[in-house]
Amino acid sequence: MTTFRKTPDANRLIEVDTRENDNVLTRIALKLTGWMEKWFPDAFVFVLLAVVFTAGGALGIGASPIAIAKAFGDGFWDLISFTLQASLVVIGGYVVASSPIAARTIRSLAGIPRTGPSAVAFIATVSCVTSLLNWAFSLVFSALLVREIARRNADLDYRAASAAAILGLGSVWALGLSSAPAQLQANAGSLPPALLRITGVIPFSETIFLWQSIVMLCVLLIVSITVAYLSTPRGANAMTAQSLGIDLNAQVSREKRAERPGEWLECNRLLPMLIVGMAAVYLGFTMAEKGILATISNLNTYNFLFLALGLLLHGTPRRFTRAVSAAVPSVSGVLIQFPFYAGVAAILTHAANSNGLTLATAIAHAFTSFSGQQFAPAVGVYSAVLGVLIPSGGGKWLVEAPYVMQAANNVHAHLGWVVQIYNAAEALPNLINPFWMIPVLGLVSLKARDIVGFSFLQFLINTPLVLFMAWFFAGTLHYHQPVFP
Repeated sequence: MTTFRKTPDANRLIEVDTRENDNVLTRIALKLTGWMEKWFPDAFVFVLLAVVFTAGGALGIGASPIAIAKAFGDGFWDLISFTLQASLVVIGGYVVASSPIAARTIRSLAGIPRTGPSAVAFIATVSCVTSLLNWAFSLVFSALLVREIARRNADLDYRAASAAAILGLGSVWALGLSSAPAQLQANAGSLPPALLRITGVIPFSETIFLWQSIVMLCVLLIVSITVAYLSTPRGANAMTAQSLGIDLNAQVSREKRAERPGEWLECNRLLPMLIVGMAAVYLGFTMAEKGILATISNLNTYNFLFLALGLLLHGTPRRFTRAVSAAVPSVSGVLIQFPFYAGVAAILTHAANSNGLTLATAIAHAFTSFSGQQFAPAVGVYSAVLGVLIPSGGGKWLVEAPYVMQAANNVHAHLGWVVQIYNAAEALPNLINPFWMIPVLGLVSLKARDIVGFSFLQFLINTPLVLFMAWFFAGTLHYHQPVFP
């Protein structure tokens, strides 16, 4: 079958032979993508809806409007520290990924794959592996890699390659070191007091470093990369960047030479190197005293490491601050949404009826109807569905955790594994929700509808796989009492 498509920025039509890819999944994916592009509102709308629905639920159990409003207002700023920490995760990852040495690394990596499908699989691998360290770095680095490979590979399907750049965030990122829930649960100072009283502190050894979690990560990694390779259009079906009307050869303006003393300081490497030296001494002593694992599990030192590395890699104050300025728009959603998430969490846990029952407690009682291994996939399904409405790992965890973790205590489910079930399931909606695709889409000059068809296929395959592993591995773990600081 032959169809005609328009380029994103022109009215000319491209003739495309779709016989190789004309299957049911492709048609469903394209229809779903078109529907989402037309009807899916901005993510902030869903935050407001979450507040309204939570308040409505609290009213439904008998909490007074005054109690609900007071809980919302009192809890609104509970996450201000974590909001800044989460924002710096994004900024630090962006700064490192956009450094000159990262650009040279990208050029070297771009010469490895030789064919279009192998290039897509290679990008998927880079996206997944780097997302385990820092999801923001993964998005930026992978998107820049897509552009560089597309310059060299004339038959690369640009849509499939761009979809592969978000694959880490849609599959394995939350099973790695940049998992906001695992980071949050490992740091007593970042946890809201109400949640701390339920879960205690859960170290990395009980979440991302469980052998069950590592096996889940490896399975998802292999399956996701294989699907990316097999689903890549080939030959006449491949739509290249050129056929989509995208210019990959935009020139970056050269940095002006310093002419005044103030500009000389901006372009000098001495000051940054002094700061980086002090940072290295601090990090070295901290790792020697507390160990590498404890150091990187603390969000403050984690962000400190990435900012120091970004300063080192950019070399001058001017280049570093330009990179930070370029990164700041990416954190606008985090900055404005997290306080509302904190308000939602406060309504859940503090707005009580005359009998002292809160909405979190009521939902926890509902979850206790799922006992044993059935509790695990129930949490996974709920987390994935809610993730479509609230596209934020850390913020959404704070909405879910009070009642999910209370229910886990009630049914004696392994608390660390519940965190990992949440992590694996929460990543799935990122394959179909455009919110976290935005950094990649801006860099590759595409729209969500251009890539969601490919990521939707990953969603269809990964979802039952995650739920099965959540259920199966739950039977290999035993409940431990929370550890309180």
